[in-house]
Amino acid sequence: MPLPQIVIDTNVIVAGLRSRRGSAFQLLTLIDTGQFDIHLSVPLVLEYTDVLLRELPNLYLSREEVDDLIDFYCSVGVPHEIFFLWRPFLRDPKDDMVLELAVKAGCQSIITYNTRDFAGVEQFGLSLLEPSEFLRLIGKLP
Repeated sequence: MPLPQIVIDTNVIVAGLRSRRGSAFQLLTLIDTGQFDIHLSVPLVLEYTDVLLRELPNLYLSREEVDDLIDFYCSVGVPHEIFFLWRPFLRDPKDDMVLELAVKAGCQSIITYNTRDFAGVEQFGLSLLEPSEFLRLIGKLP
């Protein structure tokens, strides 16, 4: 069975780093375990970095730890260059960036807590899943 191919929205990364109790944290701990592939683009990595650095006081991480985490994601993620734009398709251009990556990468799912912000992406063959739904799908939650 092929591995699930996913894009993780920034809000899930932030939630997983704010608390070790939730499904977002559990999802982040499974990156690089061979249970799914994450897909990245330069714009998404830059957004991860920007948001995490702004959230430093809430994350209990140092700037160096954020840099190391971003480096880790880049080392295990599947990189993509985006040569087309679907914009504007969604209300937020940063959400369009996530959609464009998911389409380019041939992903099945976008993992996000903001599913309403991605209304209509089903027409691209994508499912929108919260971290707990994805963990259930891969058998990590009952």
